[in-house]
Amino acid sequence: MTIRKRVVFDTNVLVSRLLVPQSVPARAVHKTVAEDTILACDATLTELANVLRRRKFDPYVTVSDRQEFLRLFGRITVLVPIVHIVQACRDPKDDTFLTLAVNGHAELIITGDLDLLALHPFRGIAIVTPERYLSGSSQTA
Repeated sequence: MTIRKRVVFDTNVLVSRLLVPQSVPARAVHKTVAEDTILACDATLTELANVLRRRKFDPYVTVSDRQEFLRLFGRITVLVPIVHIVQACRDPKDDTFLTLAVNGHAELIITGDLDLLALHPFRGIAIVTPERYLSGSSQTA
């Protein structure tokens, strides 16, 4: 029996997955769907929805496809209730992902955000790029 890791995705990785379905971020998302558990909370789902509404994506992905992506993503995630707020990142907007990871007992945050990557590891939670995750080197040390 394989133990599934509890994983948090930063919005930038999810948007990259949608925009470039064969990209490294897309492969990281697909691997996680197949092997692990993706965590989300109201705040991260709201952020994803807000980002996907941006008109700058209109030339690349239809509004309908973005809405469908958000619906499907919401269905494959485990929704985590937030009890404890974390404030540790130099970019306060990224605290949402740390808060989710701590409340959801995540083992891993996958991101391309340098402000989050600078905190690796955070309270025993590995913070890695999609490339590093795919290479299998996502240990917390």
